[in-house]
This record gives sequence, structure tokens and C-alpha cells, in this order.
Amino acid sequence: MKRGGLFDLVNACLLLLCTSMYLGTGWSLILFSFPIAPQLTVDNYSLQFVPQVQAATRFFTWMTAVMLLSSGVLAWRERKTSLRWYPLGVLLAVVAATLLTRIYIFPYNDEMAAGITSPERLGEVLGAWMRMNRVRVGLWTVQWLLTLGYFVHRVLRAEQPAGARVRYGLAVPPRREAHA
Repeated sequence: MKRGGLFDLVNACLLLLCTSMYLGTGWSLILFSFPIAPQLTVDNYSLQFVPQVQAATRFFTWMTAVMLLSSGVLAWRERKTSLRWYPLGVLLAVVAATLLTRIYIFPYNDEMAAGITSPERLGEVLGAWMRMNRVRVGLWTVQWLLTLGYFVHRVLRAEQPAGARVRYGLAVPPRREAHA
């Protein structure tokens, strides 16, 4: 299978789709859900929080596995090119976001799903949950930017004339030998 062919393009597009879904989910959480946190009480937070988080967890668990596989395959397929750094970066950011989620965010999810009855504890848990999610959205943003960078790099490389080199982001024509 030729590197840079249809398989690689489809795989890279799949990775872009997944990173875009994380990016959109994360930023919509910050922009639209976090601002209502002060209005949540022990009586109403569960309806606003628990079913959505449980559904997202089920979906994103599978999507994360797809992202790990996709970025690993893309990095392997690009291993002999400078493009390998983009999927490797995505792979590392996915691992970091997954560890952050499993170690720090899931315990808060579980506590909220079990039912919080103290307003003070709800405030503590929501505050910590939002802080951890801001970090995770940062990682999701990095994943998306790296995936976008992969495509930009491919486009810029494809637009260069044959034999041109890139130095400092600028196309440099090949050296001509001086003949005496």
C-alpha cells in the first residue's frame, strides 16, 4: 500500500473528525454549560449533568480507542517523514486527556451520579470538575490543532514545486551549482 494514498487520507480525515468532535464538545461545555453552574442545586444538577455525561462517556470511550488507533497508524505510516510528529503529538495528547479523565474526572462523575445532597459538596465537586475539564479541553484543542497542522503541512508540501525545500516555513528554490 502506497504511503500518502487513499487509506492515509481517509485515516487522517477520521482523526480530524474525532478531534473536531472533542473540540466542539469541549468548547460548547465551557461556553454554554459552565456559565449555568451557579444555578445548579442539589435538587436540579442531576438532570442537567448525569445523563449527558454518562452518554458522552459511553460514546467517547469508543471514539478515544479509534483515535489511539488512527493516530498510531498515521504516525507509523508517516514514520519516515516530518509529518510523523503531528499524529505522534495527537497520540500523546489523547493519552494525557484519557489519563486525566480516568484519574481525576471520572471520580467526580461517579460522585455526582451517586447523588450529592450537600450544597457545599456540590459546589466543591462542580468547581473541581470544571477546572479539570478546562485542562482537558486544552488537550482536546491541542489534538485538533495538531491534526489541522498535519493537513496544512501536506497542502503546503503539495503546493511546492518539485525539488523545492522549506526553510523557516518558506519555500526555498534548490541550489544551482556555479560553473566556472
